[in-house]
Amino acid sequence: MAAERSGRVLHPAVRRRAIVACLLGNLFELYDFGVYAYFAVQIGKAIFPAADPVTSILASFATYGVGFLMRPVGAMVIGSYGDRHGRKAALALTITLMAAATGLTGLVPSYAAVGLWAPALLVVFRLVQGFSTGGEWGGAATFLVEHAPPGRKGFYGSLQQLSTGLAQILAIGSALLLNAILPPPDLDAWGWRLPFLVGFVLAPIGYYLRSRVAESPEYSRSAEERQAPPAPLRAAFTEHRGAVLTCFGLTMIWTVANYVFISFLPTFAVQSLGMAPTAALSATICASLANIAVVPLSGLAADRWRRTPLVVSAASFAVLSVPLFLLLSASPSFATLALVSVVAGGLYGLYNGTAPAVLCALFPTGVRYTALSVGYNGAVMIFGGFAPLVSTFLVRETGSPIAPSFYVAACAVVSLAVLWRPRLRLVAAA
Repeated sequence: MAAERSGRVLHPAVRRRAIVACLLGNLFELYDFGVYAYFAVQIGKAIFPAADPVTSILASFATYGVGFLMRPVGAMVIGSYGDRHGRKAALALTITLMAAATGLTGLVPSYAAVGLWAPALLVVFRLVQGFSTGGEWGGAATFLVEHAPPGRKGFYGSLQQLSTGLAQILAIGSALLLNAILPPPDLDAWGWRLPFLVGFVLAPIGYYLRSRVAESPEYSRSAEERQAPPAPLRAAFTEHRGAVLTCFGLTMIWTVANYVFISFLPTFAVQSLGMAPTAALSATICASLANIAVVPLSGLAADRWRRTPLVVSAASFAVLSVPLFLLLSASPSFATLALVSVVAGGLYGLYNGTAPAVLCALFPTGVRYTALSVGYNGAVMIFGGFAPLVSTFLVRETGSPIAPSFYVAACAVVSLAVLWRPRLRLVAAA
């Protein structure tokens, strides 16, 4: 047991227990954070009533994006805590905060009942969710990669994104189920609250799972050798500034592809193309299924070919995003939406499975949680969280239903440029 605590030896059963606890906690937390996007229309009606439905949705998506403003703050605070006190303690904290904020979101009164207090409370709870998620992603990715046996970091890192993909399916599935069984007036009045109230159930389960696992072996070794700097955040912005910027650039297409093709597309299909909500959500589930089918294969490929899946994915988004939106706009049917969703989901999964291990390799153990979280969440805040808002705004202002595709393609080009930087080629080849 002492050997296990030192980080030099980790029994396979101990490793499996830690991996399962991390993945379940990540699934719970990402479900809590992502479910908002699939009830944006109902939240807009309840909390942001307006004569123009598009204005109501814009306000709802803006609040969705507000949660992302706190992600870099959570990355800095919880990331520093995780580098100084351990990954396990930080991850137990994130899931508790997230579950509480999600449950309280389901209890926010409507605008008709309390006026401006309704959007104010919703924003506060969304900010807490964002703070928690800012510490979750980098912590979970770090925890999994640091538990990986030699030569398996790509595959173990991909498991985190597999868990995230399953969380998306749960979130979309909850929306699909409620849209199918509840009439629209009931869904608008109270049905949208049910998926959020699940947070109260997940809090104790997630905390129990994460507080009873072995610490990351690499972190234990680093702590024994006192490799962590006293101020991980300062070190991230000074000694590792270039790596943080590289992480930021690589995350751009990763996050925009997700939030445009998976989170935004159902609302776009309903509001702009006139499709039924159940059809739009069913097609989006196809995207999530394609994603999770490709993710572990991409992780295995990363252990052999390093950054190659990232290059293929980013180049494909640069070339195919506009044609995919053109196809959907020209033929707005369920079959076309499902086809577009599956292609985008598969390309996203290709990036998804490889990126965690590549990004973790940019940083030493002592500052990895902080630096990884800051670089990743900074890009998610700017380019991902507001992607549905930006996409809705672009469609409205330009009058072109394919406008969001140019946003995706531009981010893909930037990430491709970062992928070809000499520093990254050296890291990916190590």
